[in-house]
Amino acid sequence: MKVILTQDVKGLGKKGELVNASDGYARNFLFPRNLAAEANSQAMTELKNRENSKKHKIDVETQEAKASAAKINGKTIKVTAKAGQGGRLFGSVTAKEIAAVMKTQLGIDIDKRKITVDDIKAFGTYPATVKLYQGVTADFSVMVSEA
Repeated sequence: MKVILTQDVKGLGKKGELVNASDGYARNFLFPRNLAAEANSQAMTELKNRENSKKHKIDVETQEAKASAAKINGKTIKVTAKAGQGGRLFGSVTAKEIAAVMKTQLGIDIDKRKITVDDIKAFGTYPATVKLYQGVTADFSVMVSEA
């Protein structure tokens, strides 16, 4: 019997999958516990609509990420910091600071956890990468100057 799982079932499949289960298992275990629904024409249509909706959402998010990557690629973000003698910074320039400066300079709001950059503890220009979406990354430079 074909059923559509409404929750994850160990050994059978994940939520939203169309699986083949024995008649007794489906009637006596899956249906009474609301773990699955029978795969009739209405349920199949709903499943296809959900899959199409999910695919469309992924496509839209990918396009937005590519547009943001085009704005960021090759740009130089200018960050100012205080330093002591010898050009060593007090502390370091963090991804949080870089994300805040990117929002003001480029108008793009990026989560600090998606920015990868080496430790910045002196003045200069450093390469950085931001992961915008699965498979979409952008490379940019961070230029640290004295405040």
